[in-house]
Parts: sequence; C-alpha cells; structure tokens
Amino acid sequence: MALSDWFKEEDQNATPQRSGPVQIGWLLSEPKSGVVYYPPERVRSAEVNRKHAKSASRCPAIINMESRYFMIRMPFDLHIRFIRDKSGKAGLRNMLGDTSPVRSNVLNKVLHVTSESEWRYKDRPTIQVSLPYLFITDEPVYMTQLDAFMHYTKTPLPGTIFGGRFAIRNWPRPLMWALEWHDTSQDLILKRGDPWFYVQFETLPQDRTVSMVKAENTPELAKYLEHIAASVNYVSQTFSLFKDAELVRPKVLLTPMVRK
Repeated sequence: MALSDWFKEEDQNATPQRSGPVQIGWLLSEPKSGVVYYPPERVRSAEVNRKHAKSASRCPAIINMESRYFMIRMPFDLHIRFIRDKSGKAGLRNMLGDTSPVRSNVLNKVLHVTSESEWRYKDRPTIQVSLPYLFITDEPVYMTQLDAFMHYTKTPLPGTIFGGRFAIRNWPRPLMWALEWHDTSQDLILKRGDPWFYVQFETLPQDRTVSMVKAENTPELAKYLEHIAASVNYVSQTFSLFKDAELVRPKVLLTPMVRK
C-alpha cells in the first residue's frame, strides 16, 4: 500500500498540507519529577569518519534516515529480575534493593508485569514501563516507537521490545515501553542516560522534514486527552475510534512553549 493511502482518510479533515518542516510537539503528561526525563534528541552519528567521500557517515540515505529518528534516553537506573512467588504468580524483584535510586513505591507505579493471559507466549513474560512522554501535531503524522537499534549496548536486553505505530494527530497518548522477556534467567539492566528507544515520524509528502518543539499543556489539549484517555480499557480496537475523536478534536492542539 502506498504511504499516501495510509494518510488519505485522516487527511480529509486535517489542516491543509503546508510546506516546510512538519512541526511535532513533545511534552510530559505528568510534570511531577519531570526533571529526570530527558528531552527527545535527534539521532545523529557521533564522532565518526566524515573525511572520506565514500564514508557511510556522509551517505545521503543514512543522513536522511537518521534525521527522522528521535532518541529517548533511560531516565533512571533499573536492575530487575523476573520471579515467581510460592503460588507461581509472576512478579518482579528490584535487584538494586536499598541502593536503588528509585523508591519502591514509585517504581511499582510505573513498572509492572502484564497478566499472563495477555502474554503472546506462555514462557515469555511481558513487562511495561509507563511513561509521561506525549507527542502532538496538527497535521497528519504517524509515529512509530521502536528499539534504539543504531546504538550499541554492552549488555543486551534479555528480550525484544514491542514497537508500535499510530496516528498522533487524532490519537495523542502517553507512551509505554514494553519488553517481551525471552530469557528469564537473565536480569533486565538499564542505566540512566543510555539510549532507550526511538520514535520515528511519517509525514506527507514523504520528503518533508520534522521540526521538534517543546509544547504547552494547554486546557484544550488536557480536555481532549481526558476525552480519549483509558479507552483501551473499554474497546479492544481503539483505532476504530479515530473518526469519533476527530469530531471533538480542537483544530489546534499544538502550542509551542515560549522560552522565558
């Protein structure tokens, strides 16, 4: 299917296409402790060989691809082990114990194991970390969340992350990081500041670039988010609600933050 077909239905009621970069806003849905969360960073090759004309770091295709990815860094240290209690119930153990920089009551609010009935495979637990990251735009844009595959890690994940792709114009929502734990004999170890995952944006037309800005959490945005919040608890296929969301969506949701 052509990319233009993916956008066709949503684009009918959207703001007319503009020229220049597509503006994407980011903010934290929960400002409490927001200082620990890193802002999105455009993915760029680090100090590499740019002198040779044939160097990969000078390849237009690579440069163009990297420009469309934004990286989110890990906000805190995490060392977790998968366990089962005496009754066989799945759970997580914080291996940092008293040395953990994150209080247990705080960690328990953002980190959990999903119900075993929801796992894709009976021997591969799924864990989730709730995040306050929110991306918004007033143009037809699809966002994909995926692994930080362009960054090398000395300690590989004991599983694979769940990627996801959805339209952020009509369906902005706080992100979730999810891991399918393939090797439960290995601990999950993540360090603050390490590359954690990427977000990538699909625009129309495809050659438009992306401009990332810090956004205001306006009353209009807060009201719209409240309207669509928690729908996954009531409807299995939330994409079917896009048309209904369009009917109540304010024309403008993205208000860039003014630096003082």
